[in-house]
Amino acid sequence: MRGYGARPRHYAALDLGTNNCRLLIARVQGDGFTVIDAFSRIVRLGEGLASTGRISEAAIDRTIAALAVCSDKLRHRRVTLARSVATEACRRAANGAEFIARVAAETGIMLDVITPEEEARLAVLGCHVLLEPGDDAALIFDIGGGSTELVLIDTSEPVPRVLDWHSTPWGVVSLTEHIGEADSERARLAAYTRMREIVAESMAPFVARLPRGLGHPRLLGTSGTVTTLASVHLKLDRYDRSAVDGLIVPAAAMRRISADLSGMSLAERARVACIGHDRADLVVAGCAILEVVLDLWPAERLGVADRGIREGILRRLMRNERL
Repeated sequence: MRGYGARPRHYAALDLGTNNCRLLIARVQGDGFTVIDAFSRIVRLGEGLASTGRISEAAIDRTIAALAVCSDKLRHRRVTLARSVATEACRRAANGAEFIARVAAETGIMLDVITPEEEARLAVLGCHVLLEPGDDAALIFDIGGGSTELVLIDTSEPVPRVLDWHSTPWGVVSLTEHIGEADSERARLAAYTRMREIVAESMAPFVARLPRGLGHPRLLGTSGTVTTLASVHLKLDRYDRSAVDGLIVPAAAMRRISADLSGMSLAERARVACIGHDRADLVVAGCAILEVVLDLWPAERLGVADRGIREGILRRLMRNERL
């Protein structure tokens, strides 16, 4: 999107995932940027996709309403260069192209459906600065709504080099819908075990390629799952990005929280601060994916990032403008 002058001053990045719609608007500041506006809404675009293969009309309506808000913000802030991306739900849906055309017609936003590889690379670009310092192997992961990306990186250079990556079609929405909600603690624990088995199987090819003798492996997670569990770890009454973004949490603590949540009922999870009704049904699937990541990458600590694809898009847009 271009306009309002020869050189852009305001940049925007929009990430439409399977569960969330997120927007950042920023301007250049030094070697980085300053956020001047933001928007985030749970839209559940991929709700029911696993069973029908299509994005539902209800999900389309919710998402277009959120994107209309984003469109208003882009105009109000006189954004001159923007990129809007869509991920797993639009990649998988039989009516994905139809949905994207409707979004363009009704909101003016042109969604670019990116590949899993580009999704992984953008996430790394957006959050790698939060990795713990060191020379040992580093893994960054992004638990999404419809997929999870794993990226093995070399941080010996200022811009990390991707050594290997893997995308699995299991995210918090797709895994939750595949397994369903159980009605007893015993059934919930069995369902959780099954979730972990499914995810572990899907990540097995990547595990087979991982280097041996990892030294002191570093791990960084960017997703609603890790930020939510970090909030529970801090016992926050409400979510506070400044307390969570960049936090380093013992991996054992995240496992304990995951184990506790896996046995709770939906109503019990909804009463946990920073989970609430919006995340109560999806958080257990996120816990299962997280525990599999901790199994395959035995780091003692987990870095937490409340940043990722949007920040990666902004950095790429601004870097290209400087060239």
